[in-house]
Amino acid sequence: MYDVLPSFALGFHGCDEALAEAVFAGQQTLRPSENEYDWLGHGIYFWENSPNRALQYARSLARHPRRSRGRVNKPAVVGAVIDLGSCLNLLDAESIHLVKQGYEQLAATFAIANKPLPANRAPAGSNDLLLRHLDCAVIEFAHALRAEKGQASFDSARAAFIEGDPPYKNAGFHEQAHIQICVRDTRRIKGYFRVLPDLRRARD
Repeated sequence: MYDVLPSFALGFHGCDEALAEAVFAGQQTLRPSENEYDWLGHGIYFWENSPNRALQYARSLARHPRRSRGRVNKPAVVGAVIDLGSCLNLLDAESIHLVKQGYEQLAATFAIANKPLPANRAPAGSNDLLLRHLDCAVIEFAHALRAEKGQASFDSARAAFIEGDPPYKNAGFHEQAHIQICVRDTRRIKGYFRVLPDLRRARD
């Protein structure tokens, strides 16, 4: 009963300006990501309460076009009002337990098939586990188990991620730490909005 979060969240999606303008005009919608390495499984991704982080990401995609499904020529940000609904909230003990159960059953399935589990790994030149094949497989398997049992599906997923370097020696936090939202049911996106100009001063 406590997986339904009671308030709206503000999410920010980094993308190309042409896509952002098409979304604002109602001509196009954001498409779900279905990569095998998606951090929270398949869905539409947003940075929670962080338009600057979303812009940093769009700029990174412009510099590294192979990391994006669509070319980012001019980085932009789409803001969204999101009703998280029934949320696989990985800041909550019950959701962590569900994912742990999913991992155990997935591992058993792979063991029976005598196949190695997918692995999370860092791409060349990075110390962060940016390619999360294992996490994606586990979360998608957990969703499939709920469907198989006839349980209601989650509308969204949410988690905090530690990324980047500490800002100073022995710091207890990291420069690119953030909360990410993955929207599985697009009806939970209640509207899109433009980010105010003075909020778009992201550092690379």
